[in-house]
Amino acid sequence: MASFSLSAYQEQEEKKDVLQNCEEIISTLPKDTGWGAEHYYQYEGFWYPQIFLEGVIWAQANFRARDNDIFLATFPKCGTTWVKALMFAIQNREIYDFSSHPLLTKSAQECVPNIELLAHQDNPIDYLDAMASPRFLAAHIPHRSLPKSILNSGTKIVSIARNPKDVLISYWVFSQKIRSNINKLAPLPIEEGFELFCKGVALSGPFWDNVLGYWEASLENPEKVLFLKFEDIKIDTECSVKRLAEFMGLPFSSKEEQEGAVREIIKLCSFDNLSNLEVNKSGTFGLGSKIDGVSRKFSNDIFFRRGQTGDSKNHLTPEMLDRLDKITEQKLGASGLKF
Repeated sequence: MASFSLSAYQEQEEKKDVLQNCEEIISTLPKDTGWGAEHYYQYEGFWYPQIFLEGVIWAQANFRARDNDIFLATFPKCGTTWVKALMFAIQNREIYDFSSHPLLTKSAQECVPNIELLAHQDNPIDYLDAMASPRFLAAHIPHRSLPKSILNSGTKIVSIARNPKDVLISYWVFSQKIRSNINKLAPLPIEEGFELFCKGVALSGPFWDNVLGYWEASLENPEKVLFLKFEDIKIDTECSVKRLAEFMGLPFSSKEEQEGAVREIIKLCSFDNLSNLEVNKSGTFGLGSKIDGVSRKFSNDIFFRRGQTGDSKNHLTPEMLDRLDKITEQKLGASGLKF
């Protein structure tokens, strides 16, 4: 589907209208205790902080997909930053040399923007229109809430999921930094975070409903939706990178494999390499140009923690782990999706 262009003035006026409507919509929604923000709001069955929810509603009203777009759609803290980097490197491997690659000086968030956050930038539609095809974008939006143009076009979607026990811990640590550094809120006790997660209150949660939507979509239409698990990528990264490239319509040639292109991408995008780059240690990421009159920026190192599996056992009690296992079996058992 072709994208369209508006003048800067028209776009600003339309954005104001959408965001004003957002405030009216949000005022009527159920709300609960938030993770990084004071409150989260339930919209179309899923929970968001206000900043993200405004972006979801804006994207539903304004985003126009192209048939050759590629989206990374995930629940937060499932390996999003890693897979953003891998897919960006796959897509641009013939354009950039590995010794002077954009990922060495730009964060994965800057290279692959989330469409929800574009709502808070100046002239987001002009920005999207100016992107060369194929565009590579990301979203923390459940499958059923994606803009219709994504669902009804040739746009391809990659989704990645992760064991919910590890997701919970990574999300809790991430949210603590948002609470203290951005929103100046008191810490959220792990016990309270655990209860919120179990009842589904998390960004684009419930976790189980979110991943189930993409899992079922991948079974119904595997040409459009590729579903991956973080743990599988960790076990066999090379196979996963080849699978990603093939799904993206950019398979590696025999010559590329022999010359080590797959290994170079894996090395470039490894946790150790990315987390130790200066841009990811001291650089900043802007959440939006101005929100409530304040520029929101935080350090890129917030997106890097450990990049490992099984850390939840070091933070959750056996009773907590067992409860999460039971919820996962109840929610996903019949689907065939296992963690």
